[in-house]
Amino acid sequence: MVDDMTDSHVRAVRTLLRQAPLIDGHNDLALALLEQGHDPDDGIDRLPAPFHSGLARLRAGKVGAQVWTVFRDAELRGEHAVIAALEQFDRIHRMIARHPERTELVTRADRLEEVFAAGKLASLIGVEGGHLIGGSLSTLRTFARLGMRYLGLTHNLSHDWADSATDGALHGGLSSFGARVVRELNRLGVLVDLAHAAESTGFDALAVSDAPVIVSHGNAKALCPHPRNVSDPLASAIAASGGVVMVTFVPYFLTPESARWSRRLIAAHHRLRVLHGRAGLPAALDAWVAQHRPPVVRLHDVADHLDHFRNLIGAEHVGIGSDYDGVDALPVGLESPAQLPRLLAELRLRGWRDDELVAVAGGNFLRVLRSAEAVAATS
Repeated sequence: MVDDMTDSHVRAVRTLLRQAPLIDGHNDLALALLEQGHDPDDGIDRLPAPFHSGLARLRAGKVGAQVWTVFRDAELRGEHAVIAALEQFDRIHRMIARHPERTELVTRADRLEEVFAAGKLASLIGVEGGHLIGGSLSTLRTFARLGMRYLGLTHNLSHDWADSATDGALHGGLSSFGARVVRELNRLGVLVDLAHAAESTGFDALAVSDAPVIVSHGNAKALCPHPRNVSDPLASAIAASGGVVMVTFVPYFLTPESARWSRRLIAAHHRLRVLHGRAGLPAALDAWVAQHRPPVVRLHDVADHLDHFRNLIGAEHVGIGSDYDGVDALPVGLESPAQLPRLLAELRLRGWRDDELVAVAGGNFLRVLRSAEAVAATS
């Protein structure tokens, strides 16, 4: 009976998603292609395991728009970071160009809706980590011309102008140059992304930005006390800016048990690298994981975080940023984008109205894109 009820809600959700785009705010397929040695010119339609996504699975899950992320190691600096980022831009452009009948690169909200209405996937680009601009506003402007629609201010490490949530503080938030970056993003119509940023960095960015800001992939610290997650005060400030917190599927951002397991994994990584060196580390880590199985997380854990933010800041400030192809494990029930309608069906079972589902699916992200475009038009 429960399965029949869930299936009826899935059908209702799929009907909604024929009229309004489901927008996933964060997908690391470009990096996964690089790491697996897969040439994007070979296509991204029916990708084999270990890939999570690909065009066929996105279509099966009624995804109307996907943000593909540019990311390389947070330890990179200067020209090395810029070159690595440009190589990722190239990979994304090539994988989109390989399927002109299926997807199109878009940079504006209106065009996103037009591409969706034409039955194609609207592809956008986000950049994960301010270290990738190499400390250069010229590089920032070049990335915008290449299609960047959001810039994550940091990744896992603090850098020359912004502090990360998972590293020591260098600036107490944003440096003066970091504030210039935020203002330039506003002028360009590019969204400020606070995923991975220290809370101090987030509040500094909010104080500077005239446009709404987002968290492209992050969860509620009140439910899972991982430093990467978003506190209630910061979420409330993001909502006050008109912005959106996009809930992610990363297991160790979802439950306290998984967060504790990830801390043990990090400690094991450091210890095993000393014992076995870089060459022996992968096998040693695999053996450790086989002996210390991670806790199971499920689709309903993701729904709990969406519920928390809906209750705290309203459904109009919540979105989805999966992190498909950027993690080794996913919640049971959300192993691929093909299952995304089941997440929205779970929300419908919990009492979310259809207009709220349309908002969280993609309407809220569209709104902040338009707001950023409006700020840029008056800058």
